[in-house]
Amino acid sequence: MTASGEFKDHFSGQAAAYAAHRPTYPRALVDFLADMSPQQTVALDCGCGTGQLSTLLADRFAAVVATDASAAQIANATPHPKVIYKTAPAERSGLPDASVDLVTVAQAAHWLDLDAFYAEVRRIAVPRAVAALITYGVLHLDSDAEAVVQHFYHDAIGSYWPPERSHVEDGYRRLAFPFAEIAAPAMAIEVSWRLADVVGYVSTWSAVAAARKTLGDAPLETFQTALVKVWGDPNAPKTVRWPLSLRVARI
Repeated sequence: MTASGEFKDHFSGQAAAYAAHRPTYPRALVDFLADMSPQQTVALDCGCGTGQLSTLLADRFAAVVATDASAAQIANATPHPKVIYKTAPAERSGLPDASVDLVTVAQAAHWLDLDAFYAEVRRIAVPRAVAALITYGVLHLDSDAEAVVQHFYHDAIGSYWPPERSHVEDGYRRLAFPFAEIAAPAMAIEVSWRLADVVGYVSTWSAVAAARKTLGDAPLETFQTALVKVWGDPNAPKTVRWPLSLRVARI
């Protein structure tokens, strides 16, 4: 949500694809955040999408409140008995004062009104609660497919990325973060994907959705054709990796 209160909705129209194709986070991330938190009673996952991080946090917290401004994302979220999903902006969680041990924003902080969000974090945080901004950039593959992905990301659809994407690319380093930071260990998302998995994931990119409005499916089809040429057996999995960038602090 911008400072003017506008919700920039780049994902509701593809919420089902987002749920099907977005990667999940490593267990090491959840353990690091839970171990840093003063207690493991309540975690709030803001901009939760379809629950990729929310459901993992439930392994370590008694309850997880997962909010997203997009009702379509919440409607497609993965059910979990310890996760309460709510359609709500990150800047207005609706939670009581001093009630949350951990606040996370994964792959969504660049859409927020950060001044309002940080005020909300201070309001709902218990003493020494942890706040974490988490992001990952473009995927990497250890094969010739890497060059195809990078060309598509930077050149074929580069002009269709929203300006906020630059914050993802630099690991949120330029975002305001008015807290004393805690160093986080190096971590990455790592999966073993077939060709169709990579194409499905790429189809969820906001730049692909924006390009489709003007160019139709041609860019994605060209990308898939180029990927087929270098992949080999389309059912043979390849390692796909996204290094994580974190901004972490105690409140």
